[in-house]
Amino acid sequence: MLSEKIQKNIETLNLLGNSQTPFLFIFDFICQNPKIIPLSGINTKKLLYSINEHKNYQEPVSKNITLEFELQAVEKERYKRAFDLVQKHIHYGDSFLLNLTMPSKIKSNYSLKDIFFASKAKYKLWLNDQFVVFSPEIFIKTNDNKISSFPMKGTIDANVVDAKNKLLSNEKELAEHFTIVDLIRNDLSIVSKNVRVEEFRYIDTITTNRGNLLQMSSKITGDLPNNWQSNIGNILMSMLPAGSISGAPKKKTLEIIKEAEAYERGYYTGVFGIFDGKNIDSGVMIRFVEKTDSGLIYKSGGGITSKSNVEEEYDELVQKVYIPI
Repeated sequence: MLSEKIQKNIETLNLLGNSQTPFLFIFDFICQNPKIIPLSGINTKKLLYSINEHKNYQEPVSKNITLEFELQAVEKERYKRAFDLVQKHIHYGDSFLLNLTMPSKIKSNYSLKDIFFASKAKYKLWLNDQFVVFSPEIFIKTNDNKISSFPMKGTIDANVVDAKNKLLSNEKELAEHFTIVDLIRNDLSIVSKNVRVEEFRYIDTITTNRGNLLQMSSKITGDLPNNWQSNIGNILMSMLPAGSISGAPKKKTLEIIKEAEAYERGYYTGVFGIFDGKNIDSGVMIRFVEKTDSGLIYKSGGGITSKSNVEEEYDELVQKVYIPI
């Protein structure tokens, strides 16, 4: 049964969708503090966004200051304790894919707003100097009466010899990708019909301050009914949290995540996006820097399966701590 708060959010979203009112939505990981803001009511002193062709600012004059970036990665011992707990649950059959994340400390001469303007990503958000996100991962997009999701699973350093083929032939990455594609197919089947995989395991190159990465994604599409906009709240809420940053089966995996990670993700791995009056374009909030009392925190992670190796997974978590410039 949905909580009263979530039900209220669904009703608000449905009303905005039915009236074709453009709005921005920002949902934290467990959807306890969602923000739903008509585009006409956004205060650009507190919130900046760039969602593909949609943005609410003009590019500032470049400061031409070289980025300084220092990483103090989460302790390997802490990560291993969490990893071992996840593996125990996987071997018990409680989960077969879990996205394990951790916070690392960083230092930079760039402010959160500097990072927002300098970074290159499909989905960027700066919220009141609390956090900045610069995500390459699409959550859902609609085009007329079609809905598509683009789960991103599988990462490798682009400088590795024969990197693309090594990523595509990696058994662990393949098993993980099959699992997440199946999960997203199930999620889309809740809200649409004729769900199909239109592209399977295509590769994108991500340029970062620490070198290039290759990332693997797939495209899954379903058909929506006419006038689906009046049901936009139910569509969004039924698919949260995003499968690519939780796992499968979703409900039990979320319980294990809370136990294993022992920290609050907050808005990290939530989703944000825009409804332009006709269609949705949204991203998963990965690649995320948060300002805290003890300094800047960069949250990152990756998918864990029975075939995962703790050293490789820790290295991937560290590899994903970057600014895309």
